[in-house]
Amino acid sequence: MSVDLDFPLLRFARALTVAHHIPGRIRLKLTGGLEADLMAQAATAKRFGQSLGAMPGIGAINLNPLAKSCTIEYDPKVIPASAWDGLLSGQDAPGSEILLQTLVNAAKA
Repeated sequence: MSVDLDFPLLRFARALTVAHHIPGRIRLKLTGGLEADLMAQAATAKRFGQSLGAMPGIGAINLNPLAKSCTIEYDPKVIPASAWDGLLSGQDAPGSEILLQTLVNAAKA
């Protein structure tokens, strides 16, 4: 799969790291790499959450803009645990295509 990694939501995803992950629940932290102020980051985080939240397999998304973290509950039968690594790196990984494409489609909307 070839994805243009310059879409804003994909740039945002590359600024995230995994703080904690067990299959079915992942907590992501915004570690930097973005030159936006806190309000802009919060708006992007909200759009990121809304984009992922609309896809099958995502149960709940809790954003904490002040802590720069996001907890996502998902169905590991629909989204493999390895898909998150692909999303955050922008690389192909088992199942990452659907996550990457969801963000690309949201960026085009």
